[in-house]
Amino acid sequence: MKKEFFVIDYSAISEEDAAKDVHNDQLCFKLNHTMPHTPEYKALVQELFGEFGEGSKIMPMINVVRGREVKIGRNCSILNNVLFMAAGGITIGDGAMIAANAQLITNNHDEHKRWLLTCAPIEIKRNAWVGAGATILPGVTVGENAIVAAGAVVTKDVAANTVVGGVPAKFIKDIK
Repeated sequence: MKKEFFVIDYSAISEEDAAKDVHNDQLCFKLNHTMPHTPEYKALVQELFGEFGEGSKIMPMINVVRGREVKIGRNCSILNNVLFMAAGGITIGDGAMIAANAQLITNNHDEHKRWLLTCAPIEIKRNAWVGAGATILPGVTVGENAIVAAGAVVTKDVAANTVVGGVPAKFIKDIK
């Protein structure tokens, strides 16, 4: 299903949105300098993300742009050095796993007016697994139980119960 792109004009960002972005940056910094698995760490995670499901874990270091646009389901595992560029919105379904150094990128700059961000949401469905160093680009849905191989660059939707890999990512096999 093709997702609609939308535009954010950073030359006309409101003072309220600019303040939210600054607060996001400060929360991300604090989180990355707080001992994991402590009450303080858990409170920062809850404040940084739009939703963070019960039983989910996220390991530092992380980089998050617009964490309020990220919804993480229950029992998810997100490992070190994940990048969330979330202006377009990111939804991660229950039980999904995001390996170290993955990048979830929902936005890009307009090629002529660089202060314009073109955005489309990313959805990682239930029990999907995004491998280490994989990049998911704007508008992509990774289907239920799908696997994105390490280092893949995903430019198109990934069907449920399949494995994709490569640059750009291509179908490898079905999962039985």
